[in-house]
Amino acid sequence: MASIYKLVFAGPVGAGKTTAIQSLSDIEVVRTEANASDDVKTLKKTTTVAMDYGLMKLASGDQVRLYGTPGQKRFDFMWDILTENALGLVLMLRGNSPDPVADLRTYVTEFRDFIDRTSLVVGITHSDQGGWQTRQMVSRELVAMGLPPTAMDTDARSRAHMATLVKALIYGIDPFNNAEE
Repeated sequence: MASIYKLVFAGPVGAGKTTAIQSLSDIEVVRTEANASDDVKTLKKTTTVAMDYGLMKLASGDQVRLYGTPGQKRFDFMWDILTENALGLVLMLRGNSPDPVADLRTYVTEFRDFIDRTSLVVGITHSDQGGWQTRQMVSRELVAMGLPPTAMDTDARSRAHMATLVKALIYGIDPFNNAEE
């Protein structure tokens, strides 16, 4: 019997969540995009307002459902819904953000209960513009927050990059977390 797994992608607007899911998905991605109507329109024309959904079909017959959260705080009601029964969180950050460490703190704080029950990996996009120092700063901050420094530069457009990120997340899952006493 094939198993079905669920992963969640979160992060600020423009970090590459939708693109990452498109890179990994073996089906046409279901997207809930709307025209950006606030300061987001300076970053991009449209934004996710509910979720993105894709599906990876593994050689074993297992499936991994991929859910992308909206990046804007005003849609945070979707965050709890989408993380329910998920294995872990892929946090996408923009390396060229004015303050990627502040972005990290914001999303780790918002998702902390979920992260503590599951696993976290951080993918840093636009790292060519942010420099290698961004990954170093993010990794140090993860350690300061009591989390493994699992952060890597990634290209959300690359299936291979995103598969490596997902593998890192899965390798970080503690099989004894939430085990019966």
